[in-house]
Amino acid sequence: MIRTEAINYSHWPEVSRIYEEGIATGMATFEKEIPSWEAWDANHLKSCRIIARNNEEVLGWAALSPVSSRCVYGGVAEVSVYVAANARGKGIGKILMNRLITESESEGFWTLQAGIFPENKNSIRLHEKSGFRIIGFRERIGLLDGVWKDNVLLERRSSKIGL
Repeated sequence: MIRTEAINYSHWPEVSRIYEEGIATGMATFEKEIPSWEAWDANHLKSCRIIARNNEEVLGWAALSPVSSRCVYGGVAEVSVYVAANARGKGIGKILMNRLITESESEGFWTLQAGIFPENKNSIRLHEKSGFRIIGFRERIGLLDGVWKDNVLLERRSSKIGL
């Protein structure tokens, strides 16, 4: 049975391994190295950090990052969802996303956003099935291994915050 729970320091070895698997695909992030726990912790919100597990095996994680330090953007966050290579295609991303959306709304977030490489079609599909819509494209936004990469921009507006 899959269950979800909040990420804490003790989960970092599994969370970082799954992050590393995502980096290895070349389709998940511009990052090339796993950050330290301290750096990851500092770059993600303290709430809305989730793992999915089956018994003791961590199958994926999701977390939110702030998009700005300006108070006007306090209800807007960027989504990260990573699923272990051996658990992809089994609904883990959907479980994580559903819990992340529920927690984000209870924390007062009105907009979740994501920037996804166009070739990461599974991630785009997950986001769209979770209520995100494509709002644009950023062409040649960054270099990865010497290749310019584009981003598909998606956002989800909460229906529970009164928008």
